[in-house]
Amino acid sequence: MTGRADLVVERLTVGYPQRRRFARSDRVVLGPVSVRAAAGRITLLLGPNGAGKSTLLRSIAGLQHPLGGQVTLGGADLHALDPRTRAARMAVVLTERFDPGLLRGEDVVALGRFPHRARSGSFTADDRRAVAEAFAAVHAQELADVLLAKMSDGQRQRIMIARALAQSPSLLLLDEPSAFLDAPARIELLAVLRRIAAERTIPVLASTHDVEAAVQLGQDGWLIGPGPQVTSGPVRELAAGGAIGAAFDTDQVLFDPSSGRFGLRGIS
Repeated sequence: MTGRADLVVERLTVGYPQRRRFARSDRVVLGPVSVRAAAGRITLLLGPNGAGKSTLLRSIAGLQHPLGGQVTLGGADLHALDPRTRAARMAVVLTERFDPGLLRGEDVVALGRFPHRARSGSFTADDRRAVAEAFAAVHAQELADVLLAKMSDGQRQRIMIARALAQSPSLLLLDEPSAFLDAPARIELLAVLRRIAAERTIPVLASTHDVEAAVQLGQDGWLIGPGPQVTSGPVRELAAGGAIGAAFDTDQVLFDPSSGRFGLRGIS
């Protein structure tokens, strides 16, 4: 198990560097952003489509260079770590699909041990234990011998999360992990992630477009909007205080903080 280490984002500015003929002109998406994700809790990154959720998450993960600021985990600068060390401390689950070929569930989960493998490449008892614990954490033991290509979206997502957990990370980042799941599966997945954060005492940060599920099962939230501002706090407090409504309400759609659901204006 990992020790307690919070994720701290300090004055992080994210976007896309653009070079013109005689000068550099950055396109800023968000920032500067200063927020924290606590170990042992799930933090949900919320915001309207196009608000910059994926850009912020990828910049925190080091998959995209931030324009400024710092990201630390337990006081260590994540972006200053060499790639192998960073991969051992942080696991990322993205929405991009890939061709799994003939890989079984166990083959995919075992890939998560790569940052910890000895130079000889041998699979140790510790590796086997980490893979078994990862399968158990997402209740996917029955998928070990199933081809990934033959799994449902929900089953495949569990395997990808298990692969990330097999890394024994101190931080788990997920970009829209429920994007291809139906409503019951989205609720179940959030419950699994919340339990993983508590049992492993790590920060779990996940972006999601499912605000209603986030209010129901989320603990903490980073809310983008209105505009480029980012507000943080317990998800239910963001809902009750009107912050979620301010970020998502439109001329036709209204967020009801009492029920935690969206509805059409003028229709009860």
